[in-house]
Amino acid sequence: MITKEDKLKAIKLGAVHKTDVGSPQAQVAVLTARIKEVTAHLKANKHDNMARRGLIQMVGRRKRLLRYLETNDFAAYQEIITKLGLRK
Repeated sequence: MITKEDKLKAIKLGAVHKTDVGSPQAQVAVLTARIKEVTAHLKANKHDNMARRGLIQMVGRRKRLLRYLETNDFAAYQEIITKLGLRK
């Protein structure tokens, strides 16, 4: 489970303005933090299939959000990709 402090750091990394918590950039940043945490959990617990299913769902949600950003605001898409170190 992602801690409150880690979630706030991720939101600040992707936030568009000071009080932003729901923009696609902020959502992608939070999902990336959660994906990293679940990936580390699965390296230690290989047979946790429910966590694996949740990971696949989170990756799919992040992929859809990134596709939305790519089509509607390409500059924001490129910025969030470089900030988070994602590859496309």
